[in-house]
Amino acid sequence: MKIKLTSIYVDDQEKALGFYTDVLGFTKKADFTNGPFRWLTVVSPDDPDGTELQLALNDNPAAKTYQQAIFKQGQPALMLFTDDVKADHERIKANGGTFAMAPTAVTGATIAQLNDTCGNLVQLSQLAHW
Repeated sequence: MKIKLTSIYVDDQEKALGFYTDVLGFTKKADFTNGPFRWLTVVSPDDPDGTELQLALNDNPAAKTYQQAIFKQGQPALMLFTDDVKADHERIKANGGTFAMAPTAVTGATIAQLNDTCGNLVQLSQLAHW
């Protein structure tokens, strides 16, 4: 058993697609429309057949309340792992990303957090090598 897909709610799918591809560097994997519904996913360019991230339109009132509450608390909705958080921080800033937290050493990792401009905080994590 393995995880093939996970979802994140976004308030604007087109804006989210721009952020996750142009700013973070992911690749669009799927983009299908059926009436008002749009199935939109991105993947890591390093693993194009790997886990997909669905950019799901947040038109569910319960999900929107949850999304807004965790954002307000400063809790990331998505955690991404990297081998070089400082280099990714600089690359993402150069691509227009806005960080709520610069790379910071914490127990067992260095983390950074940025706003995806679509209602979520995204955390970048580089695990410490023991």
